[in-house]
Amino acid sequence: MQNHPMKPDHGAKRRKKAKTERNNKSSGFDEVLQTDIDQLLRRNQPETEVAAESPAETPKPILPELFTEIEVTVAELSSTGDGLALSENADHVYVVPFTVPGDRVLVKVVRHFPSLSYSVTDFIKAVTPGPKRNDALIGCQYFGKCSGCQLQMMSYEDQLAHKKRIVEKAYANFSGLIPELIPAIGDTFPSPLRYGYRTKLTPHFTAPPGKSRRQKGPREPHKEVPPIGFTYKNRRLDLDIEDCPLGTDIVRKGLRSERKRVAENIGRYTKGATLLMRESTARIPKDAPDTNTESSAGEKEAGRDSGDVIRIEHDQYSEEKRCVTDPNATSVEYVDDYMFTNKAGAFFQNNNSILPGFTEYIRQQALPPHNQEDAKPLKYLLDAYSGSGLFTITLSTLFKSSLGVDVAGDSITSARENARANALPNTGFAAADASTLFKDVPYPPDQTLLVIDPPRKGCSEDFLRQLLTFGPRRVVYVSCNVHTQARDVAVMVQGDSEKKIRYEIESIRGFDFFPQTGHVEGVAILNRASISA
Repeated sequence: MQNHPMKPDHGAKRRKKAKTERNNKSSGFDEVLQTDIDQLLRRNQPETEVAAESPAETPKPILPELFTEIEVTVAELSSTGDGLALSENADHVYVVPFTVPGDRVLVKVVRHFPSLSYSVTDFIKAVTPGPKRNDALIGCQYFGKCSGCQLQMMSYEDQLAHKKRIVEKAYANFSGLIPELIPAIGDTFPSPLRYGYRTKLTPHFTAPPGKSRRQKGPREPHKEVPPIGFTYKNRRLDLDIEDCPLGTDIVRKGLRSERKRVAENIGRYTKGATLLMRESTARIPKDAPDTNTESSAGEKEAGRDSGDVIRIEHDQYSEEKRCVTDPNATSVEYVDDYMFTNKAGAFFQNNNSILPGFTEYIRQQALPPHNQEDAKPLKYLLDAYSGSGLFTITLSTLFKSSLGVDVAGDSITSARENARANALPNTGFAAADASTLFKDVPYPPDQTLLVIDPPRKGCSEDFLRQLLTFGPRRVVYVSCNVHTQARDVAVMVQGDSEKKIRYEIESIRGFDFFPQTGHVEGVAILNRASISA
């Protein structure tokens, strides 16, 4: 009996290559884009033509010269956030940023990839806007040049629908599972804030012109202020960004202050640099004595923050927000009433506005229905890739005991401090080597929930083998890359025939942590099942 059927693999060579390189790929951007391009071409090529012609017999499309301007009509929006437009003969695709389906646009052709059947273009203007384009919604003066945002001209409802489609396509194209094994994708969970949500920005500037790294001797300092900001779309050049409306108010203040500081000291820089602006929050109870509370906002010391302060009044407390600029200084963040301290340069989710709803959703999904009526109810939480303890801490009250595990020692140190600060004695953290992550877990698998939140490249094959060997009863897989998530979930669904264990997908849903961009987070819930003989 076949318990985990897979789709016929018509792209076996491409996916096989992807599998061997999986641990080295951070996002799979090119592969995702190529998949969308290939599918668009197949849908618009007559079946008789596909059957009759071999690749050698297919005539090469005639492409415009580089840097010429042409008009194209956008057919669809790719999972990367770029528009895709077909050539006149539907045998080549133009990748067009900052567009929506139906846009008739003027573009400049900047790169050809004839063997891959597409060309990259720069957006110039919308000649005839499509029905879903509304340029009045654009909230940034740099949109259309900066590589940070892709979707500002779309309504938020359309953005959420597009991101649901991204998740659907990720599982359809990258899991290899037959549709019957994939549940209907849930509606994308919205962000309460669509602008002003980013608690961290990292603009940069390049080294001064002069000697290369291979040449001996120091570079001369900058003689004038270089562009400080983010990269241009489709170029290896920096765009000078004076303000980013995605940042929170204090982060935007910090950006202005840091730009001023760099400009005043530009003669000292012989190298490029990446700047840090990280929001840090102190909560001061209204009935607290009038004492100095600055240290609780994240080490107010010279050179460690921008010097900017924003004070917000609430019923029970005041919030004092600062912008930390030293990666090794401490930043403080609240999720509901839980307090988290971290090194400002360490990873922590960058959209605080969505975190209460996000963690509440995970809490609601953590335990199966009627858990307490079960002979062996879930009592234990194992949080792999725990970082500074976001899930271990916010889920801890549901469990008898919780353990966060991570390979990064600094993250474990922060997590332990956070558990103490939130008075959670049933919560522990341990640093573990990636190759033995599950070796010393003290919990019975039958009563354990596993939460995993890996980096963009997803889980390693070794980690997935360990997971199947341990065999937790329930798994919550959180991912910032739904394409690698789909790939990993498929491994769990296929299971381990020797151990007669596999997993079934209960639900999949996207979360919009980054409005105005093409990024979407995914949450998949899985339950352990048996492989019948």
